[in-house]
Amino acid sequence: MSKTMKIALAIVAAVIILLILPMISTFNSLTTLSAAADGQWANVEVQLQNRWDLLPRLETYLSTQRIQEKGIFDNIAQARTQYGSAKSTSDKMAAAGEVESAISRLLVVMENYPQVKTNDLVIVLNSQAEGTENRLRVERMRFNEAVQLYNTKAKVFPSNVIAGLFGFDQRTYFELPDKAALNAPKVNL
Repeated sequence: MSKTMKIALAIVAAVIILLILPMISTFNSLTTLSAAADGQWANVEVQLQNRWDLLPRLETYLSTQRIQEKGIFDNIAQARTQYGSAKSTSDKMAAAGEVESAISRLLVVMENYPQVKTNDLVIVLNSQAEGTENRLRVERMRFNEAVQLYNTKAKVFPSNVIAGLFGFDQRTYFELPDKAALNAPKVNL
C-alpha cells in the first residue's frame, strides 16, 4: 500500500470517527435523559401509591362517621381502576388528575362536618394526606423538569436528527386537567 493510500485511508477513518463519535455521544445523552425521566416517573408513582394507600383509610373512617358522599368515593375508586389498567404514562397521568379533583371535593365535604375536624385520627390522616400531596407535587415538578431536559435535547439540532433516527419521541408533561386544581383547597381540620 502506498503512502498516499495510507494517508487517504487515515483521513477517511478520521472523518468517519469525527462523524460517529458525536452520534454516539448524542445517543448516549438522549438515553440518559430518557432514563432520568423514567426514574422520575417512578418517584411520582411511589407518591401516587402513597395516596392510593391513604384514601381507603380515610374512606373507612368517614363511612363510620356516616359521612357518605358516594359520588366522591366512586370517582376515587374509578380513577384508581383507570390508573391500574393504564398502559401508558399519559393514561396514568389522566387518571391521577381525576383523583386530584375528587380529593379536592372530599376535603371540602370533610370541612362541612364539625365532629370530624376535631377527631385525632382525622388530624393524623389529614397530616399524612397533606404530606403525601406535597411530596407528589415535588415529584411531579421534578418529573416535568426531567421531561423538559429530555424534550429540549431531542428537539435541538443536531440532536433532533439522532432522536429521529433512533425513535426518541417527545414525552408528555404531567399536567393537571383542571388548572383550578393547582391550588390545593384550604382545609382546616
